[in-house]
Amino acid sequence: MGAGTETGLADLASESVIVCDPEGVIRYWNPASEAIYGWPALAVVGHRLDEVFSGHDLEEGHWRQLLREGTWQGPIRRQTAAGAPITTSVRQTVRYQTSGLPHDIVEFGKGISLGVAKIGHAGLAEPHRATAACWELDVAEVRDDLERIVVPAGDDMGSPFAQDPGRLDQLLARCRIVNVNDKAVRLFGGNADRMTMLAQPMLNFWPAQCRPILVELLATVVAQQSWRITQTRALQAEGLLRNASVAAWRSLDQSRANTIYLMINGILSDDRSAWELHASEDRYRKLIHHMPTALWQVDARAAGEVFGRLRSEGVTDIAAFLDAHAELVELAKDVVRVTEVNREAVALFGGRSAADLIRPVRYLFTATPDMAKRVMTAHFEGRRNYVEQTKVLTFDGRVRDVVFSVTYSTPPEQLDMTFITMLDITERLRTEARLQGLEADYAHAARISTLGELATSIAHEVKQPLAAIVTNAETCLLWLERGDLNVSKVKHLTNRIVSSAYRANDIIQRIRSLAARKEPERNMLNLHEVAEEALAFVRHEIESRGIAWSINAAPGLPMVLGDRVQLQQVIVNLLVNSIQAISQGDGTDRRISVSVAAVDSDSVELSVRDSGPGIASEALERVFESFFTTKSGGVGIGLAICQSIIRSHGGYIRAVNQPGGGAHFSFALPAIQEGTIGPKAKLQAQE
Repeated sequence: MGAGTETGLADLASESVIVCDPEGVIRYWNPASEAIYGWPALAVVGHRLDEVFSGHDLEEGHWRQLLREGTWQGPIRRQTAAGAPITTSVRQTVRYQTSGLPHDIVEFGKGISLGVAKIGHAGLAEPHRATAACWELDVAEVRDDLERIVVPAGDDMGSPFAQDPGRLDQLLARCRIVNVNDKAVRLFGGNADRMTMLAQPMLNFWPAQCRPILVELLATVVAQQSWRITQTRALQAEGLLRNASVAAWRSLDQSRANTIYLMINGILSDDRSAWELHASEDRYRKLIHHMPTALWQVDARAAGEVFGRLRSEGVTDIAAFLDAHAELVELAKDVVRVTEVNREAVALFGGRSAADLIRPVRYLFTATPDMAKRVMTAHFEGRRNYVEQTKVLTFDGRVRDVVFSVTYSTPPEQLDMTFITMLDITERLRTEARLQGLEADYAHAARISTLGELATSIAHEVKQPLAAIVTNAETCLLWLERGDLNVSKVKHLTNRIVSSAYRANDIIQRIRSLAARKEPERNMLNLHEVAEEALAFVRHEIESRGIAWSINAAPGLPMVLGDRVQLQQVIVNLLVNSIQAISQGDGTDRRISVSVAAVDSDSVELSVRDSGPGIASEALERVFESFFTTKSGGVGIGLAICQSIIRSHGGYIRAVNQPGGGAHFSFALPAIQEGTIGPKAKLQAQE
């Protein structure tokens, strides 16, 4: 049976088990020893028995007899950590090396009597649920400040700090944790493990309501002359322990003047057994680490306490307050700490292990520093969640797009548990960007195709102003050749030439804008004006086929936010479809009507109605599908592109048959309300 198994069994023993080397230096100290003598293992292991028990002499007769004969048994008088005398019945045995030299001494002991002058740390009403959480602290950074604290006598121990809780935080932020036992980790560590707690400030783990008692206790211990005196105070640790007390003393090693030990005793408030608690925690940890989303568990109690003080001071507009006190945001980045992360979080940030991420939360906001203020604002306002799409900078220099989500704890939940999750959407956004590029290419190709279909109409449109320019120029020359020069007539003809040139230029510019491949540009637009511009492209095509047309707009139309060229493309496509549908029929009623009107003040709707044969019932549900067409030789992307464009503008497009015959296409876009800079709301597709 190995040494690990031996000490594991000794941990379960009801007798005190102490293992020393031949010089009397303690190497092992089981939980029963802690209960009998009041000293935690982390405070005595490595020290000699005569240092721990005042008055104990290793040269007493029984020790010499023990080393000589290999065994000794009898009563020994010792002192508890509280200074109370105790008589213990012990049985000591020497274990030898193969060479025959002593290897170590194992002592088994039971307490026989306990002095009544002082009460030790044992004797709890419910020993099966008693716990001793032990800490070793380094107070070197704060020792001078502790020595200057004057602690009043009597019951008013916490009064020096009642009006200055910030001073408490400053002091405990400089007390470093050197060592903790498993029970301290279980009770005070949240979901941090022992290695995470080491070297951290005591402020990060000690309950806020108990901080005045702790600082007063540390100041008292630092000020006392004797390192053997133990100071004890009652502790209000609701939610953790009942009937709790905390004891503090200086290190037994007088050369370590800045080391102070704490031991907290009490009755566990949770009625579940240790096995149930362990199983529950194990399930919780497995759940966290196997989640497919990056997750951080954060201890935000420090920020919550600051917010509590701000509320008591009358602060209500936290956003304005943080704007004026940016240093508070920076402080929060350093005092709010990550206590646990899962594997996905480590992978997202390129860490080597979870330890790389368990630190203050500042690194989460490196790429977007202002987001920290928004997270704090949501916390102060009592929201349950906060979500934002943002960017984070990983440890290896990558910038990732993520959906950043915070879930805040609310009473009666554990207020030290705030959860942050991040969903990496970098690849999704890249895919969407590529898809948008393909859609733009298709839309551009469709515009070029439409221009090809309208080549005759476009040529006619351009030919008209050019012909007018030629006619007016020739007439102007004739007037110039006459003997009596009529300057006013020549000027009039020249102005007509200039006007025709401008008209030709406008036509060319419209064609170029429709044919150009450029990024969409959203501007405030009058949809009626956009419709008239689109109609100019197809007017000749409509009139040359003997089709009557009309355009009507309701007065006082609100503006819409959109890309002029894309919306022109949609309208031109709908008009061309109507022209082709009417041309394929043999009816005598040949007309297209365009109307623009407001809908419920929230949107603006444009309708194109024609007198063609309408849409076949079997095709009505599929007209906006990609590559679906009823035309011979058609590709079937025109209406699909129209739908994509309208949806990207936050609107909807639909097609129905008119009761009297013919098709009715319409689309609606969100209206720009007066005093706003964007659409009031995105419209949902309507059936």
